[in-house]
Amino acid sequence: MKVIPSKKFKKKVAKLESSLRKALATRLCIFVETPFSVILNNHALQGSKRGYRSINITGDYRVIFEQYDTDTVRLVDVDTHNNLYGS
Repeated sequence: MKVIPSKKFKKKVAKLESSLRKALATRLCIFVETPFSVILNNHALQGSKRGYRSINITGDYRVIFEQYDTDTVRLVDVDTHNNLYGS
């Protein structure tokens, strides 16, 4: 799978604590190998984020991504559930 990080995603990752960056790297490795692994909770988003999908990084951190085709995704954002979805 080809994973393309957006500029915004790269900036957000640079600001994460080391432990969160490590968790992100681990989950992205799982994502590349098995995109629908149960641990990721890969799911489609609704409302204003329709067309995007989300995976879990930690209990509170999520990655939002856009699926271009079966082999290509663009990582859009990473943040806490509350910051991404407002609740």
